[in-house]
Amino acid sequence: MEHRAQGALARTNAGRIECRAVRKSYQDAAEGTEVVALDGLDLHIEPREFLTLLGPSGCGKSTLLNIIAGFEKPDGGAVFLDGRPITRPGPDRGVVFQDYALFPWLNVQQNIEYGLREKGLATAEIKETTRRFVSMVGLTGFERRYPHELSGGMRQRVALSRVLAINSQILLMDEPFAAVDAQTRVILQEELQRIWMQTQKTVVFVTHSVDEAIYLSDRVTVMTARPGTVKAIVPIDLPHPRDATSDSFNQYRREITQLIATESRKVFAPASVVTESEVTAPLP
Repeated sequence: MEHRAQGALARTNAGRIECRAVRKSYQDAAEGTEVVALDGLDLHIEPREFLTLLGPSGCGKSTLLNIIAGFEKPDGGAVFLDGRPITRPGPDRGVVFQDYALFPWLNVQQNIEYGLREKGLATAEIKETTRRFVSMVGLTGFERRYPHELSGGMRQRVALSRVLAINSQILLMDEPFAAVDAQTRVILQEELQRIWMQTQKTVVFVTHSVDEAIYLSDRVTVMTARPGTVKAIVPIDLPHPRDATSDSFNQYRREITQLIATESRKVFAPASVVTESEVTAPLP
């Protein structure tokens, strides 16, 4: 990861996540059957790493993120943060959701201040921290606006800055840019990359976009069709900022797309009529 910007705001060895033989199942109320979302998943995420989870719909990406966040508990195996098992949510893990999750009755400044007040910080520190992160995500001048007065991209910037302000060492992001238009998505990707390079946080990022994963990540984890486990981990050895039109980028795109397509074919074609050669056949 030598390509990162120098002069980071903070450097730490904290933030190592270890998933060991993680299993998670649910009961399908309609069918009365057990649905296994994750089964025997092993994954190590290094401090300050940006790791992306990719895979077919229903492969357990968001389930794994929720277990790391402490919102759900695995049925088997365990997830460890710096050697300690994760059993509940904690301030060391900040979560950014797809739907922003802002308080509609609070303005931009108040939304960002909320977590800082919960931490019991002094008023002067709250104001200074809020000002710094409002500036960092380009929202200076919009502090008094309410969520309904902001565009989707601006609301997502508020959600990101609210999590960053509480200084969690882990940043968990569940398809945070899926609801915005393509142009805004590119801008937010650039902003996230810049902030990550400055703050050196450990980031676990769920997406369905292969290009987004390659653009942002140190490593891309491709998951199998349900029950989810790790199919492949692809290190992205490209300097930042990355050119999505370059030959190297396209090579990663082809490799990862093929891995996902192999698993997607298992989901959308009946198992009885799919042969192994068809599953592993190259894309046309």
